[in-house]
Amino acid sequence: MPTTADPQTVEQTGDAAFDESHRVAMELAGKRLDAIAAKLFNAYSRNRLQSWIADGYLTVDGLNRRARDKLVGGEWLQLQLPPDELIDDSVDSFEPEDIELDVVFEDEHIMVVNKPAGLVMHPAPGNRRGTLLNALLHRHSSQATVPRAGIVHRLDKETSGLCVIARTLAAHTHLVRQLQEREMGRNYLAVVVGDVPINGTVDAPIGRHLRDRKRMAINEKGKHAVTHYQCEERYVGCALVNVKLETGRTHQIRVHMTHIGHALVGDQVYGRRLAVLPRTVADVPEVAAFTRQALHARQLTLVHPSTEEVMSFEAPMPPDMQRLCTALKFVALDKIEADRQG
Repeated sequence: MPTTADPQTVEQTGDAAFDESHRVAMELAGKRLDAIAAKLFNAYSRNRLQSWIADGYLTVDGLNRRARDKLVGGEWLQLQLPPDELIDDSVDSFEPEDIELDVVFEDEHIMVVNKPAGLVMHPAPGNRRGTLLNALLHRHSSQATVPRAGIVHRLDKETSGLCVIARTLAAHTHLVRQLQEREMGRNYLAVVVGDVPINGTVDAPIGRHLRDRKRMAINEKGKHAVTHYQCEERYVGCALVNVKLETGRTHQIRVHMTHIGHALVGDQVYGRRLAVLPRTVADVPEVAAFTRQALHARQLTLVHPSTEEVMSFEAPMPPDMQRLCTALKFVALDKIEADRQG
């Protein structure tokens, strides 16, 4: 039985996952998983590895385990991360880039950005340029002194809307604490498939998908996750909903809404897209052409790290979602008229 790590593989394509595996040496038997992981994956901090264990990125013989679980030796530890989870702790190696940003608010402590769909938050193997992080380094060189150039929370590449950036280390610490203590308010707009209830709450743990490590799933061993939603407007076969996050897990809204049978329109990963929509809706050009998840971070509420003032920011629905909703309204009006005449 080998006692040293087998050759590791790092995929360098934009869509591929990072994959590194090690077999646990017998002399490590009886030690905690997180302690063993820190020894074998020594390029990362123990805290970071603990987080990845909890999220299901780091598995034992393909299964999720707790950081405190003791191993017997001989197990395979696999660290498999999708590209959007990867970033060097130091941002010195990333180049500043002149990328236009829609800055909603900025002072010497924080910056609030309205991120467009299609913009990746930070670099990853095979995708080291053209990200929000590169843009932040160009806007203020001092961002290089803040972890992740000040990025506190992430939005998926194809999700639009508001995110907050820390300008200083003190502000970063303050904002991270707000997230951890659920003091930061985040509201989203989403267009979902189906006849969604007027309102509701989804309380279901989310963890890494057992087979497809690029996806998240409802997993009893996953992290506690709570999503509140309220229907704002009904269309034919779908609806516009306001979604409020109580927790902030990876892909939380997309996973939770799919879990209750109301996947987001355009979601290429968790939804079947047009297959579940009525033909009269699926054939509408604005619907057929909508190929991202219909999700927008509309409102962000936080406590200013310096003044302790409660601040709230809003970003209007982006043009592509506006066109989608307008088209869906016309379909609904046409149906009402047809029903009236019928």
